[in-house]
Amino acid sequence: MEKEKRSFLTTLWVSSTNFMEGLPYIIVRNITSAFFTDMGVKESYLGYLNFLGIPWNLKFLWAPFLDIFGTKRGWMIKIQALISILMFGIALLAGIASKEPSSGILQIIAFAFVAMAFLSATNDIAIDAYYLEGLTTREDQAAYAGVRVLAYRIAIIFARTVLLGVVGIANWFYGFGVGAVTIFIFLLLHKFLLPRFEAERGERTITVGGVAKDFLASFLSYLKQERVILVLFFIATYKMGDDIIFSMYTPFLKRQLGVSNGQLAWLAGFIGTFAAIFGTMLGAWWIKKVSLKKAIWPITLFMNVNILAYVLLAYMNPSAADTNGIALIAAIHGYENFAAGLGNATLIIYLMRLCSPKYKAGHFAIGTAIMSLSATFIGGFAGVIVEHIGYVNFYIIGFLATIPSLIMLFWLPLHEGK
Repeated sequence: MEKEKRSFLTTLWVSSTNFMEGLPYIIVRNITSAFFTDMGVKESYLGYLNFLGIPWNLKFLWAPFLDIFGTKRGWMIKIQALISILMFGIALLAGIASKEPSSGILQIIAFAFVAMAFLSATNDIAIDAYYLEGLTTREDQAAYAGVRVLAYRIAIIFARTVLLGVVGIANWFYGFGVGAVTIFIFLLLHKFLLPRFEAERGERTITVGGVAKDFLASFLSYLKQERVILVLFFIATYKMGDDIIFSMYTPFLKRQLGVSNGQLAWLAGFIGTFAAIFGTMLGAWWIKKVSLKKAIWPITLFMNVNILAYVLLAYMNPSAADTNGIALIAAIHGYENFAAGLGNATLIIYLMRLCSPKYKAGHFAIGTAIMSLSATFIGGFAGVIVEHIGYVNFYIIGFLATIPSLIMLFWLPLHEGK
């Protein structure tokens, strides 16, 4: 009975913390695009929103400080309090902008989201570290990995369906307001119910010098692997095609095809998210069944060729107001997310194979930071490119961007069971 109670409580805090890892992220990296599109912001500026991903690219630089000062639980609660306050402020400003959008108010909101991006990235660090503090064995960490992923995905569904659905019914004040209230509720839950793992384990002996030494050793050891230049370029370019596609998909769907906020809520929230989850699960199962070496080629080819479906969608330009049009949009959007999920599972498993047993956390942080570079920096200029060449040519570029990683696969070192 006691074991079942501990299992239930562990499931509860793992779920709640990872929901709160996913919600601020998806608001910053996805919902902002829908908001600024509705505010009439031009494509070039919408592309710049991808630069909001920079804090996640660089979060490993300040992650050691969360080990040195305070506890992960304390950091988590303080940061989530700040995110909640910031979201309330954004909701108020968004309400004003919904009635009379002005460049001044939109600039303030943009800077508020920059601050929220840094807070949310730091929130991720605290939650991931808290997870490792609470579950100290590999068996426990593996056992609750599925709970983490599910809670994170539920947060994405919540943001894309509930928040956008509220916007479709009312306006952006209520959409962001619901987000702020949700974050505040989880803040209270964490404040009063989260276990205190670090306090139970006594004083720590971590020093600034020790953390800096370990960080440098971790980074240098990552660069000592076989064909490291090829590996780094492969990681950075493997999902470049998908990163280009998804960098502007919200303004493309809303502005080019006429998708409403209500339609986007179920299109991105349900169809896109569940297709991505299914693709990720199938990709992981396939690799486990036949090995990474045998699965990576067909998965990569399928992931890349499917981008031509978005080229076709941009060329046909169906109207979301038409039944056949929205059906075609939904089918292609779901298909693309499914293929992207396959590729994402492949790359994540490959990154795990590159991690040494001694520096797993550090190596994985470095790998995921490199993985997301194209989404941030290439996506940041995507709006400028779209304004000059249009969506059809933009998606053709996305397809051509898949070629380098395919070529590198011929020489890429693949280590099974590492």
